[in-house]
Amino acid sequence: MNIRITRRRRGLILGAALTALGLLLAGCAAEPRASAPSTGPFDLTTKNVRDRPRIDPVPEAVAALQASGFTPAKSGTLTVAHAPFTPPILFLAEDDNKTILGSDADFAQLIADGLGLTYAPKSVSWADWPLGVQSGKYDIGASNITVTEERKDLFDFATYRDDVVSFAVAKDSAITRISEAKDVSGKKVVVGSGTNQEKVLLGWFAANEAAGLPPGEAVYFDDVAAATLALTSGRVDATLGPNATNAYRAATTGETKLVGAINGGYPANAEIGAVTARGNGLAEPIRIVLDALIADGTYARVLARWSVESEGLERSQVNPPGLPRE
Repeated sequence: MNIRITRRRRGLILGAALTALGLLLAGCAAEPRASAPSTGPFDLTTKNVRDRPRIDPVPEAVAALQASGFTPAKSGTLTVAHAPFTPPILFLAEDDNKTILGSDADFAQLIADGLGLTYAPKSVSWADWPLGVQSGKYDIGASNITVTEERKDLFDFATYRDDVVSFAVAKDSAITRISEAKDVSGKKVVVGSGTNQEKVLLGWFAANEAAGLPPGEAVYFDDVAAATLALTSGRVDATLGPNATNAYRAATTGETKLVGAINGGYPANAEIGAVTARGNGLAEPIRIVLDALIADGTYARVLARWSVESEGLERSQVNPPGLPRE
């Protein structure tokens, strides 16, 4: 396996798997569909749907939906665009390759329940959800979509997860915490090229250099498997990537552990939201449902069952400040 190590972005080539994984964080692409281990704490089969938390309609949300004038694509149904890519966020069940599972599917089901609608998930490519939502073909998109100022020109958001990236190290690593620039001084860290987390990491390296410390090195691999092997074999010190996938791999393989997390928009704050067409009135009823889920504990149950507790929000927001325009 060939690797290429440098502190400069120019000229680096990253394989599609790792590139897409990192771009997912920024809400710009979806990670290529990954094989999902059948061992560990997660049921990755269609049986998982039976354990999905459910709620009764939330009266305040139903009333707000009726008052909004919003008309679903199909009467009585919430049609949701999902782009399945990898556990635990969105993926296809291993026993039928059709049923959509994951934390975002759980939240979409609960949003539909709370609105008094029938959940109708649709598997789409990442490139297809924007036009489909904008045109009304899909009522919402729920696919790890980050709030950005540019997207708010066309869409409304009701947020349901914090956008978090995390540092993972080998299970037996002596590293116990990475939370600031000095913690990566002199260390080799795997990161996706062109991603938000790469910007954070390179900024930390520059801060170390300015402080007279060894800056550290960014490491780029051709694929996720090679990066994981380098981590567990000690050839690199840590990886920086989307928290949900890092947490999932740690829980299922037992070969890695998480040692720190930061917001994906660092130093700004970024959140993940359910997306609907701008001004159609649906975002506020969704927010009411999500706040009800947070209040009654159902929200925490979904996070816990996919090991993404660190991504929890204290409240849902409609169109909070998003990642700045490029």
